[in-house]
Amino acid sequence: MFRFLRRHQSSPAISPIAERVRDGRLTYLKDAKLVRIEQAIDHVSRSRVPGAFVECGVALGGSGIIIATLMPEGRAFHGYDVFGMIPPPTSEKDDEKSRTRYETIRTGQSQGIGGDPYYGYVDNLYDRVVENFERFGQPVDGRRVSLYKGYFEDTLHPQTDIAFAHIDCDWYDPVKLCLERIVPRLSAGAYVVLDDYNDYGGCRRAVDEFLEAGPDVDIIAREPNFVFRRPGGDS
Repeated sequence: MFRFLRRHQSSPAISPIAERVRDGRLTYLKDAKLVRIEQAIDHVSRSRVPGAFVECGVALGGSGIIIATLMPEGRAFHGYDVFGMIPPPTSEKDDEKSRTRYETIRTGQSQGIGGDPYYGYVDNLYDRVVENFERFGQPVDGRRVSLYKGYFEDTLHPQTDIAFAHIDCDWYDPVKLCLERIVPRLSAGAYVVLDDYNDYGGCRRAVDEFLEAGPDVDIIAREPNFVFRRPGGDS
């Protein structure tokens, strides 16, 4: 059964690596969302929650670079993405905003960060993201940092415990799949951050339905991004 925990915290500034990533135009995330991610990483790190660090929806690699930089030594980062044009929303549970957003992307009208091309229009995006990780000191070596290209249903099969997961994949079906495959692998004390809960109706519906099914999680925050944790460990 999920519980809601109210955490009254100040609003610290983002880390130096997050500032560098933002200045490098590699993330769409606002500072408040980056702070939530960094707070979750800090908590699982200080509490020594065992397991890997996972991101579903890597885009240009910005938040993945932050996660890989801030995770403890000896841990592994696993990033999953199609590394190309994102798939359309396919569920009737996705809202009109989601469909309008995808139509903007599909027709070539989406804007990138700071005047750059939208990442979904970039040829060889996977290679570009590998270069971005390398440029920020996080080489994609297949051991400490691994990237998996393809649809989540084909690539997302966690084989180890998970300490932290960032789910940033917009629509109902991929969010639902990520929750179904990630949550059973969460260590006690692990955190999950969902980017699009307050942005797209399909993501919100997938999260709400998942929680209504009664998983044993504590809700930490509902905005700006949605955060929950698996009870146990050093909370």
